[in-house]
Amino acid sequence: MKRFALLTVLVTAVLTLLLPFVGGSGPGIDASASASGSAIPVFASSPTTVIAPSASASNLAVFSGRNSVLTSSQKKVVPNLTVDTEHLAQKPVPIPVVVPPTASTQKSAVSTQKSAAASGTVQRRAAAAAVGVSCPTGGAGGGSAPGRTSVGGVSGTTTSDIQSFSAKYNAIRIANCLQPIPAANFRYDACMEQRLFWIAEDPSTDPSSAWGHIGSVRSDGVPSVGCDGNLAGGSGNTGATVAQKWWDSLPHRASLYRPTVTGSTAGVCIYFAMTHGGIPNDPSSFTRAAARWGGC
Repeated sequence: MKRFALLTVLVTAVLTLLLPFVGGSGPGIDASASASGSAIPVFASSPTTVIAPSASASNLAVFSGRNSVLTSSQKKVVPNLTVDTEHLAQKPVPIPVVVPPTASTQKSAVSTQKSAAASGTVQRRAAAAAVGVSCPTGGAGGGSAPGRTSVGGVSGTTTSDIQSFSAKYNAIRIANCLQPIPAANFRYDACMEQRLFWIAEDPSTDPSSAWGHIGSVRSDGVPSVGCDGNLAGGSGNTGATVAQKWWDSLPHRASLYRPTVTGSTAGVCIYFAMTHGGIPNDPSSFTRAAARWGGC
């Protein structure tokens, strides 16, 4: 019995000393754990080094695929971060329609720029801006006419003629930083109309036969009558088109628009007349017009 008890004590002592090194619940000195092939750091008394996965072909393929997915997602997300979708939804912005300039519009734009420079418009705008004021605004057409008919049957100035002229005349002045003429200061002129009747009743088949200023002679020898003025004419003209013709001609611009006059236009009157048709075969669409700058 004593031997058995002693043997039992010895076996118990051996098991107690050797069991931790044979196996148990705690990690061993070189122990590691893994999941799905990825290294997981093992912590004991201090952190261990993280073991990187091996660069095998399969791992590289997986990484490449994941990187492609990430790049694609970024491309979809980044535009959303730079576009204010909330306010665009509240206030839609229309897409501007860009009309490419044609040769004719480019030529017209260049002509307008040259005209503005030659008329002093640029300088007037700069002068107004320098003193903190704006160019004139407003300006309207005005005037009336009786619509007479000459002895030879030529139609004279109508209210529509003078109002078309005066509206365009003032629009041109406003566009070029000039004071408009008061609407009541556009006047029908019977004396200039008499001169236009004389021209239109020239029996020559040449519409320009008697065209010209005082002193010209008609083909039938009848001396000139009426009053002189700035002249314009041709097929299809209106009060508006002749107003533009006079502005585009430097001598007529200086005479009829007086761009160098910068003071008040309250005492200025613009006199106007127009005829339609002529003898022997001028159609009614062929017009002759006259206008002048004067005092009221």
